[in-house]
Amino acid sequence: MMKKRTWAIAAAGITAAIALLGWAFAPRPVEVEVATAVQGRFESTIDEDGKTRLRDRYVVSAPLAGLLSRIGLREGDRVEAGALVATMTPVLSPMLDARTLREQQLRVDITEAQLQRAETRIARAKVMLQQAHNDLRHSEQLARQGFVSANRLETDRLSAEAAQKDLDGAGEERQVAAHEVEQARAALMAVRRPERLVTGSFAVQAPIAGRVLRIVEGSETTVALGSPLIELGDTRSLEVVAELLTADALHALAGSPVSIERWGGAVPLQGRVRLVEPGAFTKVSALGVEEQRVKVLIDITSPPEAWQALGDGYRVGVRILTLAVDSALKVPASAVFPLADRDDGGQDRDAVFVLQEGQARLKPVSLGGRNGAEAWIRRGLAAGDKVIVYPPAAVTDGVRARARSVDPHGNPV
Repeated sequence: MMKKRTWAIAAAGITAAIALLGWAFAPRPVEVEVATAVQGRFESTIDEDGKTRLRDRYVVSAPLAGLLSRIGLREGDRVEAGALVATMTPVLSPMLDARTLREQQLRVDITEAQLQRAETRIARAKVMLQQAHNDLRHSEQLARQGFVSANRLETDRLSAEAAQKDLDGAGEERQVAAHEVEQARAALMAVRRPERLVTGSFAVQAPIAGRVLRIVEGSETTVALGSPLIELGDTRSLEVVAELLTADALHALAGSPVSIERWGGAVPLQGRVRLVEPGAFTKVSALGVEEQRVKVLIDITSPPEAWQALGDGYRVGVRILTLAVDSALKVPASAVFPLADRDDGGQDRDAVFVLQEGQARLKPVSLGGRNGAEAWIRRGLAAGDKVIVYPPAAVTDGVRARARSVDPHGNPV
């Protein structure tokens, strides 16, 4: 009896030991981080650095050769159109009279040609504006009948605004050209009849109203015909220039919304892509890699009162919206990976691991887009599915897995 009891105890001990060893060496569920597939707004953007610049800057040059008096203006001073910015005294040598007269006459001819070109641009801008208004009215009529999308209507509206800005710019260009003609004719008269100068000096006037950006020649000195004296510009007419990779620039269409960030203000500014320049250029990156980039011009659409502290050449960050989808199914971008064996041209070339009933299941998915943080899933998942984020190498289809516990701040515990 005692012997049977001893054998029973030994057998129970051996069974327990075998069970303990089996438990000790049995594969453990892989701990993974999971995230929930949710529906919401998905946005794809192009993030890049940019710089502000004046849309138009004007260089006031010497209309004749002579002695330039000291300029009393300073950088940042406001001037009105026609205001006195510099004073010159013609200095003519008898041997150079004929040549000087010829140079002044040529300057008059050049400025008159520039004025004619400005008037031609105004006429062309008026035609483009009329065409843009016609397209906008047509789109509004079709939109009321439900035949045109809201995006098309917004694009035509932006085109009309851009055409109006082009007309305004052409008008300013004509004003400057007319001013240059007036200055050139006055300089020619001063060379021909210097005795007609009231004080023996010639007044150089500002072609536009704006701020002084730079004083090229501030001290009294002798300058030649056409020497730059002052740079003027209207700081209320700023644009942002961003240099994008050519592959990204293909998606930055005219009219695309832009968020202007890191400019120093409390909230981002709003803008719109106005133009993607047609010509690219080569730029060497900080790593020494040659890149093909293209300049993208962005208009600031926020009220001027919100960014009046901005100036010319300020560094900003731009985020160009290239794709926006409402009610899109989203997962973290780190949960999506390419299928190694799907290179046959199939639609579902990407996949995720879904945690179902304690097991990791491989699911091919169709991507609609992705950004730095999220991926838009067109097909293959449902809202509420638990996807594995940053799947480790130990995770394969069918392997046991369990979600890692995290604290309220997302840190593992």
